[in-house]
Amino acid sequence: MQVIFLGTSGGIPTARRSLPAIAIKRGGELILFDCGEGTQRQMILAKVGFCRKTRIFITHMHGDHVLGLPGLFQTMSLLDRTERLDIYGPTGIRNFVEAIRQTVRFTLTFPIAVHEIEEGIAYKNQEYEVYATWVDHSIPTLAYALVERERPGKFYPDKARKLGVPEGPLWAKLKQGEEIRLHNGRIIRPDEVVGPPRPGRKIAYSSDTKQTEAVVKLAEKADLLIHEATLDDKLKEKAEEEGHSTAGQAAETAAKAKAKRLFLFHISARYEDPSILLEQASKVFQHVQVAEDLMKVEVPYSE
Repeated sequence: MQVIFLGTSGGIPTARRSLPAIAIKRGGELILFDCGEGTQRQMILAKVGFCRKTRIFITHMHGDHVLGLPGLFQTMSLLDRTERLDIYGPTGIRNFVEAIRQTVRFTLTFPIAVHEIEEGIAYKNQEYEVYATWVDHSIPTLAYALVERERPGKFYPDKARKLGVPEGPLWAKLKQGEEIRLHNGRIIRPDEVVGPPRPGRKIAYSSDTKQTEAVVKLAEKADLLIHEATLDDKLKEKAEEEGHSTAGQAAETAAKAKAKRLFLFHISARYEDPSILLEQASKVFQHVQVAEDLMKVEVPYSE
C-alpha cells in the first residue's frame, strides 16, 4: 500500500504546495482523501491514473478540500472513464456534486454515486473498511481511518509435510482456513500448520481540526497518521480560534494514539520553510515528517 501526497498546503496554494489531497494506491484501487483544486494535475504528475476503481472521501465542505472535484470529473470524462466513481462526505456533498453536473457544461462519461455519511463505517468490503469520526472544526468535519482486515496466519510447510499433507491443493485449503481429510482419513485442522491471524495495516487521516481525543481514538496504533499542522506552537491561540492544530498538538495526538509514524499536513502558506513545524513536533514524537507534494510513502505490513 502506497500513500502519495498530492497536495499538502493549507487554505491557500503556494509555489511549493498544492491544495489538500491524498491518494492511496491499494492493489488495483485508488482511494482519495479530499480533493482540493488542481488535484487532477497532481494526479498526472504522480502517475496514478484516472480510470481505475476509485473512491473519494471528503472531510468537509470548505473549498480547499472539495473544489478539485469539478476539474477531476471533466478530466476523467475527457479520458473516457466508464468505471463508477464513489464519493463519500458529510451533508452537502450530494448537492455540490449535483450542482456541478447541472451547471458545468461537459459530458459525463461515467456514473457517480454520492454517499452522505455520519460517524461510523463509511465503506467496507472483504479486505478493508473506512471508518469516519467527527472532529472539532468550524463546520461539520470528518476524519477517516482505512483499516485492513486481519490476514491469514503464516503457513508452516515443514509442519504440513510432517503431518503427511502433500504439497498442492490441500496446502491451499489449509492456508484459506479449511479443514482437510487425508487419504488415511485423518483430519488436519488449519491451526496445526498455520499461525495466528496477522494484523492488517491502518492509515488515519485528520484534516482541519482542533486537537481532539476523537482523533486519538481513531488513530489508535495506526501505521500512519496524517494530521493537520496548519500553524506552529507559537500560534496556539490562533489555531484554537480558527479550529486548527499546531505541530506540537499533532505530535501529542500521535503519541497518545501510539501511532507508528506521523506526517504533518495542511501547512499554512506562511511557512515557506516548514522546519519549525518539524522541530516542534519532534520534541514530542520522534517518528515525524512534514508531508511534501508528490511525496510517496510505502506502508508495509508490520509482520
